[in-house]
Amino acid sequence: MPSFDVVSKINHQEFDNALSNCLREISNRFDFKGLHISIERKENLITTLAPDELKLRQVNELLQTHLIRRKVDPRVLNMKSSESASGGSIRQLSELKEGISQENAKKVIADIKKLKLKIQIKIQGDELRVDGKKKDELQEAISAIKSIDIGLPIEFVNFRD
Repeated sequence: MPSFDVVSKINHQEFDNALSNCLREISNRFDFKGLHISIERKENLITTLAPDELKLRQVNELLQTHLIRRKVDPRVLNMKSSESASGGSIRQLSELKEGISQENAKKVIADIKKLKLKIQIKIQGDELRVDGKKKDELQEAISAIKSIDIGLPIEFVNFRD
């Protein structure tokens, strides 16, 4: 029976490459010369330090640009509000979102069930498994899932015949 998995994963190597490219550009840009600006990643937490809100916003836009260049969807970053840090600078924490949450999985299942396709969708941890008897119905399910916006990049992997 044909099946595939719906997942939301981050390519951490490409993310690190985008981060290092962003830091390299920050060190070379004239408008950032002499300023203490840093971006650090620890596990799934990104800490950005900048002297003011304007520079913080510029650094965030720069990071998103580099993520897009490295083909990493910028929606994987969950930006939180900024707070003041020591030395008059501003710190912003961001989280990396990975995996499909239960609410999003239930939303996808409900929207697919409305199409009345003869397929089964199961939640397996932070991913979905879709089974069906015909490839055509699975392809319809893929196109329907692509049209659903859950705020995360979605990949279709592990297609089996």
